[in-house]
Amino acid sequence: MNISFDLAIAATTFFVIFLAELPDKSFIASLVLATRFRHLYVWIGVSAAFFIQCLIAVTAGGFIALLPQAPVLAVTGAFFAIGAIVLIRGGLKSRAEEAAEEAAEESDVLSKVGDQPVESARKIILTSFVVIFAAEWGDLTQIFAAAQAAKTGQPFTVFIGAWLGLITVAGLAVVLGRWLQKRIPLSRVRIASGIVLLVLAGWTASEFVQAL
Repeated sequence: MNISFDLAIAATTFFVIFLAELPDKSFIASLVLATRFRHLYVWIGVSAAFFIQCLIAVTAGGFIALLPQAPVLAVTGAFFAIGAIVLIRGGLKSRAEEAAEEAAEESDVLSKVGDQPVESARKIILTSFVVIFAAEWGDLTQIFAAAQAAKTGQPFTVFIGAWLGLITVAGLAVVLGRWLQKRIPLSRVRIASGIVLLVLAGWTASEFVQAL
């Protein structure tokens, strides 16, 4: 694995992951877990789950990067474009639909966690890990991290940027989750992150044309 570090790639990855994750189900999951258990233990469990997910993503991206340049650019460009469509469409939903969606996600998380409080630090961490690992598997941010690692050939840099973006959002969720939900229009965050991915898709498409 290439362990060199590129600050610009890390910053770009962090920014996109941070924006994409704010309105995501993992934010809601972390928030709900924090309403039931001690914040620090929830954050540790969530961060551990994100660590494994990011490691899997950049490893997959590293294998994709072994392909010839043109197919790699085609695949990553498609990932970026699909992600942009998903986020922008989500952002254009009505507030009522968005609220219903978040309520359903919160209910689903509660059903996974259970009604009884967990007092053991180990159990809180494990519960948080399992809930987030399940919620994040195959998520848009994981796909983006894989695509970014494949495109840049910098899996270590992408891992650092992605993981920091995810655990930052998780930290905000467990500490300021309810406050942020009431004050930040998540539909706008979705649209903003979708536009960023759209720009990346266009950039990758131009690189693909040049590689032919």
